Amino acid sequence: MIRLKTLAAAVTLLLASHTSFAQGEAANWYFGKNAGITFKAGKAHALTNGRLMTEEGSATISDAQGNLLFSTDGITVWNRNNRVMPNGNGLMGMKSSTQSALILPKPGADSTYYIFTTDIQAQGNGLRYNVVDLTKEKGFGDIVSKNIFMIAPSTEKLTAVRHQNGRDWWVIAHRWNSDAYISYLVSDEGVSVQPVISNVGSVHGGMNRKAIGYLVPSPDGRRLAAALFDDNGSFELLWFNRATGIISDPIVLQGYEEAYGVAFSPDGSKLYGTTNGKGGNKAQIIQFDVAGGSAQEIKASSEVIAQSGSPRIGAMQLGPDGRIYVARKDNVHLGVISFPNAKGKACTYNDDGFHLGGRKSDLGLPNFPQGITQVAIRATTER
Repeated sequence: MIRLKTLAAAVTLLLASHTSFAQGEAANWYFGKNAGITFKAGKAHALTNGRLMTEEGSATISDAQGNLLFSTDGITVWNRNNRVMPNGNGLMGMKSSTQSALILPKPGADSTYYIFTTDIQAQGNGLRYNVVDLTKEKGFGDIVSKNIFMIAPSTEKLTAVRHQNGRDWWVIAHRWNSDAYISYLVSDEGVSVQPVISNVGSVHGGMNRKAIGYLVPSPDGRRLAAALFDDNGSFELLWFNRATGIISDPIVLQGYEEAYGVAFSPDGSKLYGTTNGKGGNKAQIIQFDVAGGSAQEIKASSEVIAQSGSPRIGAMQLGPDGRIYVARKDNVHLGVISFPNAKGKACTYNDDGFHLGGRKSDLGLPNFPQGITQVAIRATTER
């Protein structure tokens, strides 16, 4: 009987593992200056057919088998053939907004997607959303609702976390000139009108440059990290309740000039951030050990694991292959952290880690929600 139970458990684990790796929604990336990556069989390959030209934010979405569905820079939407969708111009994001766009599938609807957008540096367009119907135009898609207002002014920060129920989403942003993180529930009934508001951490305000910087969740969705870009830049580390949308227990990590990108390791134990120094020309990658430590221990764990040859580096994105990719402005390479779970320089950073096939990176990489990528699903299962 024990052997039968063990065999059944092994089969269940094998099936769960197969399901995790079958998720291909984050398999295709478009970003920068016509740059792109596709992930196949655990390996990254350069894409050179992209139409997208953006200084910072972008978002892409693929189906579960890894087939591209559409991409956007927050202003224009391209279908799977990299042609502009009907009504696909004039979205109210900005190419120079850090997280100008985010794509989410609507819960309970196979062919309906939301595109959320943010304006540049807390300007008046704020946070909005658009609706894509992929049953239109013979399956190539159409924008059927456009630029629906949510809140303004807001920063350039925009991310999403899978609800604890495994079906719905929380879309998370930040008010400008405020300490308020805002979480909007997205369910089969649509996008909630009233957000959950959490007044925690530092005030994101003052000089508009402080609106710049990424907001990302950990692979299990239980933590958030934000970068605040200015001459006195900082990182914020917070806890997120996936059932209620409440954000709490902030730790502010100060003294990182022009902080911009953030990413968690696949096991959630390490936090990485990019900084550029005042005015650039001191592009560094910082690692923090965030596994179970106190605020003081996390601050003390700070280590510069690499300095880039680029004058500026930007976004960091955890790929389906478990590596962290680093955007290098105006460069034909992305930096790559090969072993992000490892402590210190053992994480192994290569500044020329991935060649973009002649295309160039800028400051941004595609924005993906927690719970939709292979790594995120696997990391949650392993916990």
